[in-house]
Amino acid sequence: MKLVIFEDDQFDHFLPLAYVRGVFELKTGATTLAAKIERAAGQAADALLVRDYLVPVVSGRYPKAAVNDLSKLSGEVLFVNARVCGTGWKVPAKPVAVWKDGQLAAWRTTNNVSGIKGYGDLAEAARKADQADFEGTWFPWIWDVMLVNPEQIKADFAASGRSGVKGKMHEMATIYGPRDQVYIGEGAEIHPFVCIDTQHGPVTLEAGVEVHPFTRIEGPCYVGEKSILLGAKVREGCSIGPMCRVGGEVEESIIHGYSNKYHDGFLGHAYVGEWVNLGALTTNSDLKNDYTNVTLKMGGKTIDTGSTKVGSFIGDHVKTSIGTLLNTGTIVGTMAVCVATGEPLPKNIPPFGWFVNGFISKGFGFGALLNTAKIAMSRRKVTMTAQDEELLRQVYDLTAEERLAAVKKGRKLAGG
Repeated sequence: MKLVIFEDDQFDHFLPLAYVRGVFELKTGATTLAAKIERAAGQAADALLVRDYLVPVVSGRYPKAAVNDLSKLSGEVLFVNARVCGTGWKVPAKPVAVWKDGQLAAWRTTNNVSGIKGYGDLAEAARKADQADFEGTWFPWIWDVMLVNPEQIKADFAASGRSGVKGKMHEMATIYGPRDQVYIGEGAEIHPFVCIDTQHGPVTLEAGVEVHPFTRIEGPCYVGEKSILLGAKVREGCSIGPMCRVGGEVEESIIHGYSNKYHDGFLGHAYVGEWVNLGALTTNSDLKNDYTNVTLKMGGKTIDTGSTKVGSFIGDHVKTSIGTLLNTGTIVGTMAVCVATGEPLPKNIPPFGWFVNGFISKGFGFGALLNTAKIAMSRRKVTMTAQDEELLRQVYDLTAEERLAAVKKGRKLAGG
């Protein structure tokens, strides 16, 4: 059987994180959504279907999978929507098309699929097959990926089959709770006066992780390779890294690789992309004063998240200044620059927008943002590829209308 993981036509429900990655590359627990689907299927993906502008970067990240090319697939094929959570999901045992809320969730078929070019073709072909309803965990929106993070960390820990201390743990550090609920990888170093609390869930610290004194880590928690925790209060339900620097207080949040929250400040029920730098005392709210459900504005519509605990969604390469305050349900777009005003920022900062002096402007433009990103990446000895740069340019063009509307509004506020 061949495995194909695909995006459907509602990828915009996962912005701003999905601007620069396939929906299946989003993380929850210790792994990506793609990895969970592959685990359920018992095999790696043979092909991926994504938006056209993502093909070059996704091809680089998944070199063994065909991207947007099914011409060489034959025999039995299993298509799985990127929004399916593979944890606990059972692959259909026979040919059938499985649907959820009008969207194709999975299709097992022996039909010739070589001519399928995208989700439209795929859904049309699947409608001619036997039909069934999807049973399992499904992600309608980006916050749903974040909200299940604690349980997914537990599931991924159990699936990994790993426990024990392979790295270096100081005798004055402690594991408070079941010791079999800890995995500390090779080359990791746990300093004195660190508490790893496993009473309510497992803790994984991957290879090369360094945990500084006076850090408390509450399970369930996952910390990726070569990340550093600096006297942090890591509350339950956090997935961090790889290669992140985290201090202050973090709760039930997902932070993709190479991002910094080095200093004090609170990050709760948030989802953060790669190469983000949150300045000292940057803090987000994740609970409204009246305890009602948090709403977000996406695609011009106000959406009820169905949860009272939702923080911020911060795109890749975002920079915030010291003292930045983010309200419940704030969305900060890719490469945005945010400078504190002493008040909570607007709940929507467009991609590549500069929020300075209380309004959105073009700032110094795309070139300045790109140069800053290259410098930030070089500090971790990573070089921005031509494909990465072109991807960011594509996203810049795709988001021009949204950004221009915010800039025009900013000019009015500035009296210009």
